[in-house]
Amino acid sequence: MHLRIFTEPQQGATYDTLLTVAKATEDLGFDAFFRSDHYLAMGSADGLPGPTDAWITLAGLARETSRIRLGTLMTAGTFRLPGVLAIQVAQVDAMSGGRIELGLGAGWFEGEHQAYGIPFPKEKFARLEEQLAIVTGLWSTPVGETFSYEGAHYRLTDSPALPKPAQDRVPVLIGGHGATRTPRLAARYADEFNIPFASVEDTERQFGRVRAAAEAHGRRPDDLVYSNALVVCVGRDDAEVARRAAAIGREVDELKTNGLAGSPAEVVDKIGRYAAVGSSRIYLQMLDLSDLDHLELISAQVQSQLG
Repeated sequence: MHLRIFTEPQQGATYDTLLTVAKATEDLGFDAFFRSDHYLAMGSADGLPGPTDAWITLAGLARETSRIRLGTLMTAGTFRLPGVLAIQVAQVDAMSGGRIELGLGAGWFEGEHQAYGIPFPKEKFARLEEQLAIVTGLWSTPVGETFSYEGAHYRLTDSPALPKPAQDRVPVLIGGHGATRTPRLAARYADEFNIPFASVEDTERQFGRVRAAAEAHGRRPDDLVYSNALVVCVGRDDAEVARRAAAIGREVDELKTNGLAGSPAEVVDKIGRYAAVGSSRIYLQMLDLSDLDHLELISAQVQSQLG
């Protein structure tokens, strides 16, 4: 089981804050640093000093870290044209020495589109499917050949399909709770399937759908990595758990039900339940980015017990 750190900077974080957390992620032995791709705070957060762009952030971190994987959960397909996104990700992958992973989703938060003048199309899933075909098609086109695509939403003509990523294949993550189209899309394009904020039972059910879709597509189900994203709140004792829960505006009982919360032993036990249904990576949603002691505790007393 690999633990990855997952941040939500739209709730309020500077680049320097994200850099501090990313460096701690690397120093403490975690597998990766991921971030969301949003431009508007959610809930009661003020979002100050304002949003940071996911791929500009990752470009900076690519030059200031050396080991950890870097990526998005999930890049919003509505924010970027697929040809431009393919260039951006390939460039940041080269800047990192081949440590980038692309989580790509359809986009869903209409309010942030309205706030920043970004078109919010009615049909997003069909666009996502075309975006995946274009991004992966551009990267896989041999150097010296061109790539063309004729879709309902995007058209590319004789693209030189450059630049190429440093990796032979940038891992593509697809995720969600959809019962039919999402597993089918993952079976066709994904290297990893991620289900966010789901119970063990719902995780097992969705992983089963993806495995069945992969087999129907002619892939071995075990060729995909299966992962979860879960909020985390760990404490050495009940008082510390309660303090961390209060800091992120959540209740302890709710966090224990819907996330990974409690003592290190409780969290290790629950992670084991996810592992038993096929999960091999957990993205730990860290909502208080100022609490580096939290990261240290998870590294010392949770990660150390996971082999």
